[in-house]
Amino acid sequence: MAKKVMGTMKLQVPAGQANPSPPVGPALGQRGINIMEFCKAFNARTQEMEQGAPCPTVITYYQDKSFTMDIKTPPASFYLKKAAKLKSGATTPGRATVGTVTPAQVKEIAEAKMKDLNATDIESAMQIILGSARSMGIEVK
Repeated sequence: MAKKVMGTMKLQVPAGQANPSPPVGPALGQRGINIMEFCKAFNARTQEMEQGAPCPTVITYYQDKSFTMDIKTPPASFYLKKAAKLKSGATTPGRATVGTVTPAQVKEIAEAKMKDLNATDIESAMQIILGSARSMGIEVK
């Protein structure tokens, strides 16, 4: 017999740094999910990733208080800021340029994000990443 799904929730947790403090602890606790079990499982699954990279995570929790999690790759903006060596994007995208990335860096980011993008080939994935770069005020040279 299949477990009854009680709901899903989305969290963005730094890779390898899940702990019971806010915002993770209260979000899980109010849904009856074992906080320490989640933290241990999340940290174990993200230990290969860059420490501190924000990981969007979809948690499905069940009636018997168990859960499953789908950890996605960090957002394109995280990779773009890292490649352009920026702290944040432009305050007025479209008018101001705050950094540059190379087409090779865009391709590398597209390959890293490929499984989470709605694209069938690397060229269309690169177009998605280019759109994210433009919206952040990052130029491709």
